[in-house]
Amino acid sequence: MRLRDVFARNLRRTRQAKNLSQEALAHDAHIDRTYISSLERGTYAASVDMIEKLADVLGIEPDELLRRAPASARVKS
Repeated sequence: MRLRDVFARNLRRTRQAKNLSQEALAHDAHIDRTYISSLERGTYAASVDMIEKLADVLGIEPDELLRRAPASARVKS
């Protein structure tokens, strides 16, 4: 899985776990909601600064947005 897709999955999962809508996250991060949507779909790649900003708003460490699932949790194809 590409790192962009890992980030997209982790961003969506974390946002939903915090019960935030895309609009609420975008508002708190001072960015457009459509940008959040594009990040979560893997259409856009986030800069390091944006990863840091989103992690700060979500109350997590930036590396959590880039962390791949442990090998034991990955589905083998």
